[in-house]
Amino acid sequence: MTTSPAALSIDTVDNAAATPDKEQPYAALGLKPDEYARIREILGRRPTSGELAMYSVMWSEHCSYKSSKIYLRQFGSKVSDEMKTRLMVGMGQNAGVVDVGEGWAVTFKVESHNHPSYIEPFQGAATGVGGIVRDIISMGARPVAVMDQLRFGAIDHPDTARVVHGVTSGISFYGNCLGLPNIGGETVFDEVYQGNPLVNALAVGVMRHEDIKLANATGAGNKVVLFGARTGGDGIGGASILASDSFDSTGPTKRPAVQVGDPFAEKVLIECCLELYQGDLVEAIQDLGAAGISCATSELAANGNSGMKVELDRVLLRDPSLTAEEILMSESQERMMAIVAPEKLDAFLAVVGKWDVETSVLGEVTGDGRLVIDWHGHEIVNVDPSTVAVDGPVYDRPVAYPTWIDALRDDSASALPRPTDAETLRSQFTRLVASPNLSDTSWITNQYDYFVMGNTALAFPDDAGMIRVDEESGLGFAIATDCNGRFCQLDPYEGAKLALAEAYRNVAVTGAVPTAVTDCLNFGSPENPEVMWQFSRAVEGLSDGCLELGIPVTGGNVSFYNQTGDVPIFPTPVVGVLGIIDDVARRIPSGWQDAGENIYLLGVTAGELSGSAWADTIHGHLGGRPPAVDLANEKRLAELLHAGATQSLISSAHDLSNGGLAQALAEGAMRFGVGARVWLGEIMERDGVDAASALFSESTGRVIVTVPREDDVKFRGLCDGRGYPVLRIGVTDVAEDGAAALEVQDVFTVPLGELLELSTSTLPAHFGPTVSEPV
Repeated sequence: MTTSPAALSIDTVDNAAATPDKEQPYAALGLKPDEYARIREILGRRPTSGELAMYSVMWSEHCSYKSSKIYLRQFGSKVSDEMKTRLMVGMGQNAGVVDVGEGWAVTFKVESHNHPSYIEPFQGAATGVGGIVRDIISMGARPVAVMDQLRFGAIDHPDTARVVHGVTSGISFYGNCLGLPNIGGETVFDEVYQGNPLVNALAVGVMRHEDIKLANATGAGNKVVLFGARTGGDGIGGASILASDSFDSTGPTKRPAVQVGDPFAEKVLIECCLELYQGDLVEAIQDLGAAGISCATSELAANGNSGMKVELDRVLLRDPSLTAEEILMSESQERMMAIVAPEKLDAFLAVVGKWDVETSVLGEVTGDGRLVIDWHGHEIVNVDPSTVAVDGPVYDRPVAYPTWIDALRDDSASALPRPTDAETLRSQFTRLVASPNLSDTSWITNQYDYFVMGNTALAFPDDAGMIRVDEESGLGFAIATDCNGRFCQLDPYEGAKLALAEAYRNVAVTGAVPTAVTDCLNFGSPENPEVMWQFSRAVEGLSDGCLELGIPVTGGNVSFYNQTGDVPIFPTPVVGVLGIIDDVARRIPSGWQDAGENIYLLGVTAGELSGSAWADTIHGHLGGRPPAVDLANEKRLAELLHAGATQSLISSAHDLSNGGLAQALAEGAMRFGVGARVWLGEIMERDGVDAASALFSESTGRVIVTVPREDDVKFRGLCDGRGYPVLRIGVTDVAEDGAAALEVQDVFTVPLGELLELSTSTLPAHFGPTVSEPV
């Protein structure tokens, strides 16, 4: 048989063994010299170009967690029996799964798509949503909601509008086309994110207990099936090059094409997968996200302790010119890989055919523990899949206490001038309300549909999103995400615990019981010892905090190399907390709706202004120590709020965080257009603070609630019985002339019309008119 010229150019396993000295472009693929040497040691020869492609993407920082593994193990080791109570699937699968009761389970996860969203904001953000939704599908669940956590550069920087318009349009386009409600998230503007914005996307899905699927390829003879969109040249090397390197002044060292998303194809894929699950036609499904086919084949085989043989030329292509290496590395969207029993293959193909989803049977599961990939009849990959997907490099990178942090901490906000006169306090209050990070975000959120599917119980601008799981019982879940990068810059250990506490509290104020955690840990370069110190401390803080609160980390994402040149972003460990509510009809909104109700402050105020929105907005200051957090106290507060919700004693609840009491009061009044009369005297006297601290301190463990007068005695008894500090600080009020206002007695009065104008005009002034109604 004559060998064709094309076949001669294929780098086969035999050819690799026969040409050990051939130079290979491992550095251009993101591999270090020692990593390349390790691959040669594992294989006992040089890798083929196909194997090199696979190892490069799977051993990348983004896929292998090689710099973070030694720290992430704390999430698995710091576990109590309480934390295991509702955990059904933990770390290591596509997403964690939590038992929410009545035979229902919820799966949720947050991941980053940061670098692609700077280079191509629309598609970067859109495909971030698509990727996290496919993780949810692969667990056997129907996706029911999405959220996003966004960090942009300075609001007035010339490039910020480009990123903001692209990212928000990409998120709304993809999520709205999928028909998934976007129920919450965060938006932060800070110059530290100028050249490295953060786009974190979270998705949640619902399923019955018996429908949970794991991404494990088991059963020799089972078929390996690729279905969904065709494979193209978009996203090649995204995980290994784009997401695993930092930006310099001109961008990343390589600029591979950002993935291109098609939400309508993904919507069909969702329905197709759910029908496959319903018919019990798949043994396992793995989404193709970062690292594409390289990831799906190696992870499925490794997780199942099995082998796999695949014929790569059976992959359906959008671009027939793609090489085998490019096919292995492509991160084209809307693709899934299924393991199908031979006797179910015809039924499987009938379902995908019904949905017009293109499908190709690539090969089958084997029992030999090897991943073998052929290309036009030639063996181009023959590896132990565990060495690709599981046993990658593990680095214990140098860690160094930052040289600058002591000076930063010594520069406390306590030295900043705090006003005592009414005029200055009013001026500072209105400046905070209109500041980019405290102002109304309707310019962004009105682009999202947050009521589609008809199960949204709470969404923007409430403290947490809430979805009804079961129509008959009203069972539901609430979810909130939080992180204050300024606090984490001052102290990453305490900052991570503060992020956890705030997300926990935001869930608690809805009446739900906080139950589980997902996280997206965004940091600078792991090759910077000071960044690794920040990372190590943040993971330690988050794992310690979860252990104290008794809620497990179910999974998440690490995103390194978020820096431009030598300047890393603030440590930004985004924490998502999911809570369970027995009946969404008992949910608590974040703003008051009726006049004549008493306003209570739960918790104690200290003079904690370091790292605060007040220090930033009024003084352009960052320094000192972040607020102290007492997680045992947060747990007591959450239990109190749950009891109040169960007994229907609380008509609204809003946590105190960014902007302190002043911002919480403003948001509570603006929510439904009902004013309030508030007094500070008792706070100042009991807690020993001045008026500025009473208004702007960001002390933790605090919530404002409104209570109908007929429930006042019961509510006070509930607080006294649980020993939680409580003060009546005001009443909700509608002015006699109909012009509602927020009045802080003996200090200032601001009409609600003025408050709304201040809050709602900031983003439109920079980015254009707000869509008048949620879509």
